[in-house]
Amino acid sequence: MAQEKVLEICQAECVHSERVTRVKREMHAEKLLLELSDVFKLLGDHTRVRILHALSLSELCVCDIASLLELSMSAVSHQLRLLKAAKIIRFRKEGKNVYYTLDDEHVFNLIREGMAHVQDG
Repeated sequence: MAQEKVLEICQAECVHSERVTRVKREMHAEKLLLELSDVFKLLGDHTRVRILHALSLSELCVCDIASLLELSMSAVSHQLRLLKAAKIIRFRKEGKNVYYTLDDEHVFNLIREGMAHVQDG
């Protein structure tokens, strides 16, 4: 028996005005949505996701990250600059070393939940 094809669009045009009005009220400012899309763009790079996953497990210096990911320190530094500019990571200096960590619990949760999502998928 042939499976029935389900179209992924509405078959009859109707706007649920109350829902649209409520969601429009609750949506955040456009500036915040643009910033969020920039964060997701940064997360769209495999190397940066690997760095963030590593930092979700431990604070690491640039040398540690380069060794762990088998990348040059220059390549790692470039990615760290992008992540730092977006306030996804932060750093602290100790002597001659610079240690990186995720900026806050929100970023940690984003990485953890993203990992859980793809594992359960």
